[in-house]
Parts: sequence; C-alpha cells; structure tokens
Amino acid sequence: MKTFRKELWFNVQSRRAFINITPDVQHCIDESGIQEGLVLVNAMHITASVFINDDESGLHHDYDKWLEKLAPHEPVSGYRHNVGEDNADAHMKRQIMGRESVIAITEGKLDFGTWERIFYGEFDGRRKKRVLVKIIGE
Repeated sequence: MKTFRKELWFNVQSRRAFINITPDVQHCIDESGIQEGLVLVNAMHITASVFINDDESGLHHDYDKWLEKLAPHEPVSGYRHNVGEDNADAHMKRQIMGRESVIAITEGKLDFGTWERIFYGEFDGRRKKRVLVKIIGE
C-alpha cells in the first residue's frame, strides 16, 4: 500500500466562493502514481468546506443564497462568537456543507457519478487557507 500527501493552497479575495478543485485533485492522483485506492480531500480550516456536486453556476448561486438565509452574515452582533470577530456565519456554513469528501480511484482516475465534481467552499476568505489531499492505495 502506498500513501501520498499534498496541500493545496487558496487565497480567495471575496468572503465567499465555490472553486472547482477537481483538476487539482486529479493532478495529485497522477503525481502519486496510485491506480486503485481512495482520496480524502479535506478543508483544513473551520470556515471552509470540501463537497461534491455539479459544476453549474445557477446551483452555486442558489447555494450562496440558501446558506446566507440559514446563517446570515449580518448582523454580526447577532452571534455570540463574533465578539472581536465577524465570521460566526462562516463556521455554520462550513458545518452545513461539510469538512471533507472521500472519492474512489479506479484505473488512476476519480471514480465519479455523472456531473460530480469536487469543490472548495470558502465562507470567510481574504486570507491564505489550505486543503489536504491524502491518497492511499496501490
């Protein structure tokens, strides 16, 4: 069994964004040489997410609006966590969208269903954050 570890770094200029990182993860698989196994893709910050869904701009817009309704950024005074901060909503958005995704690797490729892609969800951007890619297999 082989293992491979790499960190992907992002510095999103806006507060919130969804970034398709599928090509980055496939590049890690290629780099690892692993043909059969699993890849864990994990947001290493508590205000960011990794999830799998469709790469469709309307859906991303809907996610953004839906998350803002569930955990609105304003008013920041509405959150106890925001004493000296303004990102309580980002913690909640991350909790809803999830921390990580695990994907099968078959014949050296991500073994996806139709339309599935991997996304990095940023909910409190404007600084450097990382995503862990951990691959195990043969």
